[in-house]
Amino acid sequence: MAGVWDIRRLRPLTETALTSLAVAVCYYAAGRLGLMGRLVVDGVVFTPIWPPTGVAVAALLLLGARVWPGIALGSFLVIASLTTPGPTTVVTVASNTVAPLCAILLLRRAGFRRDMARLRDGLSLVFLGGFGAMLISATAGVGLQVAKGSLDRSEFWPVWLAWWVGDTMGVLLVAPLLLVLAGPAGRFRVRRWKEAAFLGLTTLVLMPMAVLSPMSMLFLVFPLLIWAALRFQLAGGVLCALFASVLTTFEATAGRGAFLHLSDVEIMVKLQAFNGSAALTALLLASVITEQRATRRSVRRACEELAEVLEHLAAGEPAAGSPPEPTESRADPPGGHRDP
Repeated sequence: MAGVWDIRRLRPLTETALTSLAVAVCYYAAGRLGLMGRLVVDGVVFTPIWPPTGVAVAALLLLGARVWPGIALGSFLVIASLTTPGPTTVVTVASNTVAPLCAILLLRRAGFRRDMARLRDGLSLVFLGGFGAMLISATAGVGLQVAKGSLDRSEFWPVWLAWWVGDTMGVLLVAPLLLVLAGPAGRFRVRRWKEAAFLGLTTLVLMPMAVLSPMSMLFLVFPLLIWAALRFQLAGGVLCALFASVLTTFEATAGRGAFLHLSDVEIMVKLQAFNGSAALTALLLASVITEQRATRRSVRRACEELAEVLEHLAAGEPAAGSPPEPTESRADPPGGHRDP
């Protein structure tokens, strides 16, 4: 009996350990993908999009705070793949773990819902989970570089801005997509499949033209983002924005297309401005459309229920769920006398 009790007690620990290990693997894989699009500005390496922050926030939202060791382990593995771990690695790992945890605390305090069916959910993810919480990782990481002398104080703010924007873009582009993939799948009509295929083909043709053109035609991407967000809400808008940001990042890394003949600083500023605008456009517009559709469905459902009640009243039947009408009492009146 004691052995059975021990197994029951160890089972949750084993599940948590395996789940944390899976999160660490996903974090490390996302980090390696993010490093493929890194840029070097004044000798400092930064990533315009840092996907591990999005993986960490989504994992904490879906699995709970118990998987934080997986985030710490994944962060350590990414750092170990770049350089030899040292005493300062502990600070970097801690900041990369605390920032997503703070994001989750802020989102829960704001009443964030994972389906992101309200505008307030999109705003909470942008300003609390992205802009707010990622201040921790950027400040701790860059401040550590200045403290140990590998970065000059005059370079603090440019590097800090690049670090902060990269972490924030990971939250705004990767976390919503993972939340959508983990959510329940809705019905998709054949007509919607045709429109989705046409949108995908248009994106594959028009978006590379906008990014690769040396005439700086990145503005052509935004009609596609609006189309995707209006018709396919969060899944379409965020997926389109992520594709645009990744494609633009690789072109900026190679210094081609819209980033031709630009200095490193100009490339960084232009790329971060585009990625941020694309992410905010897709995320907030998709949240607005999702909230409007949910409100419309609620109003339609209320109207149907009201129409059903009116039909029952017109037919002289009690509506479903209504209390029964009171009946006359057959008890004798006070005094014990009956009416003749």
